[in-house]
Amino acid sequence: MSRRALRRLRGEQRGQEGPGLGELGFDPGPECLECWIRIPCPGCPCSLSLCLQIPAEESEDEPAAGEERADTRLSEQDTAGGDQEGSEDRAVTEGTDGDGQREGQEAEQPERTLATSDKPRKKKKKRKTKKNSAWETVEDNELEDIESLLERIEDPRLAPQSQGGVTADSRPLLYVEHRNLNPENELKRYFGARAVLGDQRPRQRQRQYVRSMWLTAPKNTWPRYSKTGITMQLLDTRRGVQHFTFEHHREYQQVQFKFLDAVESMDPNNIVLLLQLNPYHVDSLLQLSDVCRMQEDQEMARDLIERALYSLECAFHPVFSLTSGTCRLDYRRPENRAFFLALFKHLMFLEKRGCPRTALEFCKLILSLDPENDPLCVLLLIDFLSLRAREYTFLTRLFQEWESHRNLSQLPNFAFSVPLAYFFLSQQEERPELERSQARERAARLLQLALVMFPSVLMPLLDHCSVQPDARVSSHPFFGLNAQISQSPALNQLTSLYVGRTHALWKDPAVMAWMEPHVHEVLRMVEAQDALVQEAEHKRKIRYQSAPRNIYRHIILSEMKEATAALPLEVTSQPVMGFDPLPPLDSIVSYTRPERTSHPSNESTLSLFFRSLLPNFNLQGDIRHDGDDEAGAAQDLNQGVNRLMAAMRDMLANIQFQEPPRDDNPEADGDWD
Repeated sequence: MSRRALRRLRGEQRGQEGPGLGELGFDPGPECLECWIRIPCPGCPCSLSLCLQIPAEESEDEPAAGEERADTRLSEQDTAGGDQEGSEDRAVTEGTDGDGQREGQEAEQPERTLATSDKPRKKKKKRKTKKNSAWETVEDNELEDIESLLERIEDPRLAPQSQGGVTADSRPLLYVEHRNLNPENELKRYFGARAVLGDQRPRQRQRQYVRSMWLTAPKNTWPRYSKTGITMQLLDTRRGVQHFTFEHHREYQQVQFKFLDAVESMDPNNIVLLLQLNPYHVDSLLQLSDVCRMQEDQEMARDLIERALYSLECAFHPVFSLTSGTCRLDYRRPENRAFFLALFKHLMFLEKRGCPRTALEFCKLILSLDPENDPLCVLLLIDFLSLRAREYTFLTRLFQEWESHRNLSQLPNFAFSVPLAYFFLSQQEERPELERSQARERAARLLQLALVMFPSVLMPLLDHCSVQPDARVSSHPFFGLNAQISQSPALNQLTSLYVGRTHALWKDPAVMAWMEPHVHEVLRMVEAQDALVQEAEHKRKIRYQSAPRNIYRHIILSEMKEATAALPLEVTSQPVMGFDPLPPLDSIVSYTRPERTSHPSNESTLSLFFRSLLPNFNLQGDIRHDGDDEAGAAQDLNQGVNRLMAAMRDMLANIQFQEPPRDDNPEADGDWD
């Protein structure tokens, strides 16, 4: 039997033969021990021919067999130190026949070793280690323990519960996970890595070196990145919150001035030319992305937004963190607005792409940058993304923690989305029955409060869902047309925005069946003249007089037709730029654009006509400021007339009359019929 076969029977690794015999509880007899040392003995159970073929078999598969055998003999001699004397006594008692066979074997052994050494050596193959049954049992038990621990950690029933029956999370509310910022991770969960990556893996090895980013993945088609002149500075730290700001260097300011000139020209080609010279100018990328989106080039629009995010992320401060939720940016500073807008437009593309979980993570990131002011009013969007991503626990936790100081229930989107989230939680069978019943009760109570506070939402919502209500509901004035007409324009904008955005989530027949009895219960409260109904009507008349500027900014960026049509005239009458829609009235300006040379407003019509033909023409020339010098005034008049005559001569000299084309076909000449 070969040494390899013995190792496999005993479950040993190569080089551990000696220690393995005693440790595994296997007590070899004297015959087997002698066979292991390759000295054939009369009592060996295997034949002499097999013992002599051991070196030949091992040499074909093991290149350094001689050295390994020597090491094996040394290890065996050290291990069997206590049995050495017994083996010598046993060899003496075997007689001279055994000695003769050993001498013949020892004489024949070098010849066979030399014969086998001439064969070509093969590469040693790696073999998986096979452990004994006892070790496998211990390892299996440990794996089972680890798997059971992981199941307990992932089991929502074993997680800590809050008083409202919702899973409590020790992490900050606006904590952002890096892995959820990559849309490919979400697409892999839906479709698999092979369908998402495709042929990208071999190409990634050949692409040029680029910085690894969290917000976007750089592409090979992008221009080579170089410093753009944007940096981030740490302003101060207050109560564990760090306040940062972006800064524009002088070179970037000059490019920004050229960009403003290109925007005023109303020609997108000027922005394209500017990007060819400055491929990572952020405002140009944002503005050109809007142009591409209007031209239905969604892929190019998304690519430009990702490039803008890449440019801004390269300028991050070393201490700035995306995940901690304690880093702030002031939207009043124009340098910071581009980052807010790029993140918002990027999450809108992600939501349309079918990545609501990634879009929710970007929404949390925007909210964490300025949670108090919320300049883009992402609170009107975060509930929709949470429902689409099935993050019901996050939405209910946000409502519980922020309701006391932000009055989220006074927003129609939270008033209706939170009970819908509780309803979906009550439908999850893996949750305990007690938690499901609590969620069901809270969903019913909050839905009734939402219908009482915002009755104008019901009929448009049913209309978008193609659901015909019964006669009692459709004919009742509380939910009828009167409820929509009597509400203020600001409340109409909020309700229109919510219905247009989230009506698809209410189309589920189970949701409609759950909502129907609560609608009738609200009608019963109205007919009974409940005090809650009168209080809600009083709140609607007082609290929704006018919408703040951040809500208008959110409606413009969202481009919801239902909400955009309800914008007031003072918003729609002013020009709105994609790189800075509705800037704050209390902006903190760090640098100003130099004033362009303004022309006098008292010019004559003839002077304006010549200026339109010749932009460099100036009838008045260099105006003298010493008004007391009459001679100087007369001289200026003469110079102005001379300039006017010179300009007319230049204009007439440059006029060229084009001759009419000649017809070389003489046969075509003649009178017309």
